[in-house]
Amino acid sequence: MDALLRCEGLERSFGRVQAVAGVSLAVAEGETYGLLGPNGAGKTTSISMIAGLLEPDAGQVVILGDRMTPRATAAKRHVGLVPQDLAIYPDLTARENLAFFARLYGLERARRDRRIDEVLEVIGLSERAGDRASTYSGGMKRRLNIGIGLLHAPRLLILDEPTVGVDPQSRNAILESVENLASVGMAVLYTTHYMEEAERLCDRIGIIDQGTLIAEGTRRELVATIAEQDLVRLKVVGDAAGAADACQALPGVGSADAEDDTVVCLLDEAASHLPALLEAVAATGASVAGVEVKEPDLEDVFLHLTGHALRD
Repeated sequence: MDALLRCEGLERSFGRVQAVAGVSLAVAEGETYGLLGPNGAGKTTSISMIAGLLEPDAGQVVILGDRMTPRATAAKRHVGLVPQDLAIYPDLTARENLAFFARLYGLERARRDRRIDEVLEVIGLSERAGDRASTYSGGMKRRLNIGIGLLHAPRLLILDEPTVGVDPQSRNAILESVENLASVGMAVLYTTHYMEEAERLCDRIGIIDQGTLIAEGTRRELVATIAEQDLVRLKVVGDAAGAADACQALPGVGSADAEDDTVVCLLDEAASHLPALLEAVAATGASVAGVEVKEPDLEDVFLHLTGHALRD
């Protein structure tokens, strides 16, 4: 992979507490990389070193060939950082907030005005651009926070838990904005403790716990590491035992057992086998009153790797 960002062996301690212990990762142009882990896992410390806010005790960060350190201005030009804490001025309008930070970025007047309009469109605040940020909902403030990080058109955007504390509608709007950024070629490094966000947004996911990157890959690759099958529950009206036997006889079904009025099947790729399961049950004279499919997910992967749930 031709990496836009490459981190090698990052370590950082605070006194006797080692917050990050040898994190290595790479992110390519146009890729969304998710750093998934519970609170306190080392996500924010890792991205603080990647963004040049913290000096690592060991290891290095390279962005487009430039070494990142707290004093590295060349590398920082490529990076947009959206912190978990809001970095906006509530008494200013969205446009005024963006204009202030655009001047800090050194954008020339002609480009600055054009870029502010573009960013307002991306974050969905064009119609509220003249309203004070203090009148915004939590989700709108989060979107303005993202917009500030986009002003200078960075090659790499780092988002630290950008949906914390927002309502479901605003959360969805934020996720849609992130999806659009990756589609136009921006590299995105996204930290979260929400499994569903990582599954929706990220091309690859690094699972971090206690400061260590314990697994990395696509969702499919990570789920494959635990070798668990899909679980299908068929609630049947009729002979459940006979229906279970019929399902067991199908190719690809690992097991099928009757539990009261329910047939419980374990198999790979349940979605592709579901029509055959329904036909097999119908052939016995029983009918299916309900279907439940449970596929292994990142929560299962995290539990398998660490021995505790993602949100413990």
